[in-house]
Amino acid sequence: MVETILITLLIVAISLALLGVKVFFTKGGKFPNGHVSGNKTLRKKGIGCAQSQDREAQKKPRFSIDELEKALNDSMN
Repeated sequence: MVETILITLLIVAISLALLGVKVFFTKGGKFPNGHVSGNKTLRKKGIGCAQSQDREAQKKPRFSIDELEKALNDSMN
């Protein structure tokens, strides 16, 4: 049981070390940005993540009462 846990911890430690080679061994190294908005090609196409799209939608002004009344009156006529 203890042997299995130690082997598992060793495998996890080796995996983390290999994943972090660029970060640990290069000057100014950092992990790549995995976020959708960090991808230049997707930004050029206007594609964003759900959180960014929701944030933009929240910034847009909502209908005013006057506009809503006008739209309702126009649809009834």
